[in-house]
Amino acid sequence: MDSRPENDPEPRRGARPFRRLGIALAILGVGGVIALLVIGLAARGVDDSIDRAIARGDPEPAPGFTLPVLANGAALGMRDGAQLSLSELRGRPVVLNFWASWCDPCKREAPVLEAAWQRIRRQGGVVLGVDVQDLRSDALEFIDQYGQTYPHVRDGGDRVYRSYGLTGLPETFFIDRAGRVRVHWIGEINSSQMAEGVDLILTEAPR
Repeated sequence: MDSRPENDPEPRRGARPFRRLGIALAILGVGGVIALLVIGLAARGVDDSIDRAIARGDPEPAPGFTLPVLANGAALGMRDGAQLSLSELRGRPVVLNFWASWCDPCKREAPVLEAAWQRIRRQGGVVLGVDVQDLRSDALEFIDQYGQTYPHVRDGGDRVYRSYGLTGLPETFFIDRAGRVRVHWIGEINSSQMAEGVDLILTEAPR
């Protein structure tokens, strides 16, 4: 996972992977689905309430946000540049992926996210990319280069990045139809890991 220092004013290319202290727990979910949870953050002051809620077996609502659509807004019936609120997706399973164009693991997992979008969209779900710590032009070039057709929003001020307790990129959150974070995946995600998370939020009934 790549990480940019907090005091670095510009996104960096080829940043060193972030080293996080923690314990990876595999939690057996409904129907034998395994949700990966990482507990314990190396960085001070990071909000880990999402992870703690998953560990308790009492997932909490995903932090809300409203951000401008960066690309592929038409997939949601919106124009690029319009404001998208996470609350508008309530009732739909959501794979929320934080990324940046300079992040090497983000490049490697790009095909996995596109494949997840092609699957989940047929069942009413959404893959939503959140571009952070990036130049808009670089982000658009990345989206085009990797053939991503799912919608993306832009977190220009890192407010949403911080509200989700991120300390590096990429990170992926699986949000069920009730708007609760069921799985938090830290770092690059592969096809089987993605499938487990998607299966969980597709089968979980809203409360």
